[in-house]
Amino acid sequence: MALTLNASDTAITIYTTGLRNAHALENQAIELLERQVGRLENYPEMSARMQQHIEESRAQAKRLDELLAALDTSASALKDAALSFMGNMAALAHAPATDEVIKNTFANYAFEHYEIATYRSLIMLAETVGHADAIRLLGQSLSEEEAMARWIDEHLKDTTLRYLRRSESGEKAGL
Repeated sequence: MALTLNASDTAITIYTTGLRNAHALENQAIELLERQVGRLENYPEMSARMQQHIEESRAQAKRLDELLAALDTSASALKDAALSFMGNMAALAHAPATDEVIKNTFANYAFEHYEIATYRSLIMLAETVGHADAIRLLGQSLSEEEAMARWIDEHLKDTTLRYLRRSESGEKAGL
């Protein structure tokens, strides 16, 4: 049974599209992080936090599946596949760089803020269309994204300085 919303067809369409886009974005995040986490042998705390965030991203995708099902629809397989592919390509783009860990840190910080904006927008749309049950689930995902962005921010100095020390000592620095 589909959820009955008190909103215009246009608003519901925009909201549903946003949920599908967010689902694809989470798949992209999972691919991106999985590619990176396996290459972080010199940054074990980053690897552990990224592994945790992969699991959070999987849970976020499941929450989005629930919200889409409540609207009697589902995620877009095409969008999921396309953004997963883009996540793989983005991760591979930095792999040959000697400063891969730094470039990935910058990209991950930006990506987390993109996800934060996505969830904030979805919460506003859920409020607008009257999908009250979604607000808590979307808020949970938003909190997880904000926590990951904070973690990256709080560890940027240490990551950069570790990279510098490893480079200066002739050690493999990027990963």
